[in-house]
Amino acid sequence: MNSIPEAAAIPPALPRFEDGFINMQELLRALAESVVNEIMSAEADQLCDATGNSRNGYRERRLVTCVGTLTLRIPKLRVGSFFPDDVIERYQRVDRAIVAAVSEMYATGTSTRKVQKVAAAMGVERLSKDQVSAICEHLDAEVEELVSRPLGALRMPYLWVDATYVKCRRDRRVASTAVVTAIGCDEDGWRRVLGVSVVDTESYDSWVGFLRRIRARGVTGVQLVTSDAHEGLRRAVEEVFQGSAWQRCVVHLMRDCARAASGSRGLARRVCRIVAPVFRLKEAGAARAAYHLAIEMLEACCREAARILEEAEPDALAYLDFPPSHWKRLRTNNVQERANREIKRRARVVQVFPSTASLERLAGAVMCDQDEAWSDARYFSTRAMSELYEEPRVAKTTSPERREEWIVVARKAIEASLELADELEAA
Repeated sequence: MNSIPEAAAIPPALPRFEDGFINMQELLRALAESVVNEIMSAEADQLCDATGNSRNGYRERRLVTCVGTLTLRIPKLRVGSFFPDDVIERYQRVDRAIVAAVSEMYATGTSTRKVQKVAAAMGVERLSKDQVSAICEHLDAEVEELVSRPLGALRMPYLWVDATYVKCRRDRRVASTAVVTAIGCDEDGWRRVLGVSVVDTESYDSWVGFLRRIRARGVTGVQLVTSDAHEGLRRAVEEVFQGSAWQRCVVHLMRDCARAASGSRGLARRVCRIVAPVFRLKEAGAARAAYHLAIEMLEACCREAARILEEAEPDALAYLDFPPSHWKRLRTNNVQERANREIKRRARVVQVFPSTASLERLAGAVMCDQDEAWSDARYFSTRAMSELYEEPRVAKTTSPERREEWIVVARKAIEASLELADELEAA
């Protein structure tokens, strides 16, 4: 880039105080913001010219500097991503969230030795009262923007909902507190954070209130909700998103089946080896045949696991009614599990949060960064999402010969899984 346009270098009107004097700090802030944004725009244009790519709008990030808070307009690309690492650090707000949590620990009288240990782990040596206030105010505004933004512009066919637990002080005692989150995928294939909240317990009432707030912001067109088998959550999904299917996370289902055989470690492994191949099959008919075959095999070795699997069939196989290219990401709650791990990783440094406000601030900041990171890459391609809205195909009558073929495929898959397990144990 050889030059910056003069219009970007000189603001249209000089900022002034009420008495008429020029506000030099605001002038410097406006100039810096304008120049940096123009540089990023020019760099993105050069990258597009070199690769044949094209621009796709902006995403805003705020950067606190010595001249004030800059609002950076980071260009988005149609394919791939552009990020000015030399201007702003990725995931910078997460560290600021932990700094805010540490500062609140000071304010609530937590042991100085413990607070200093947490602060040292994050590279924080000293925080002034003004810095603490600025950090907390900035983070709270960003989290509030995330959880209150309108969501009605696009349909949201897929939802993943879950909770993770973190130690937090409530009513003068330390208790395990649920951080509930909701992640959606819109009709264009982009993941979005729909909500994050801290509740007293993972109960039906908590889930209903949480999901109603999300729906009130405009979430429509929900076709499938994936979660674990928490009864309160399932009831809340049926009430708030009527007409949508519910997918029971198959990973949690396999754990439940293995837990039914907890008396024997070898039996628990065998149960998992029988169930796991069912969800790896590429044809809906073969997957259903394998599911029934797995129930029959479990009847012979662990009746409780067979009962759990049989009762869960409609919900465990709900993903089969959607395009096959979507199955892998619909049948599990992995997208939520990864987000929960990020929250846990940040929370592990603090160990016990001094208040629900500090916990919600950190969890919200983590989800803000997740939402921004997901804006760089689609979860489903445009072509894959178009399959969801195509005219449904008329179901064909399955011949007995085809059913027999599926049973053979299912039996081979499960037997191969068991043989592999036996070979690994022998080794």
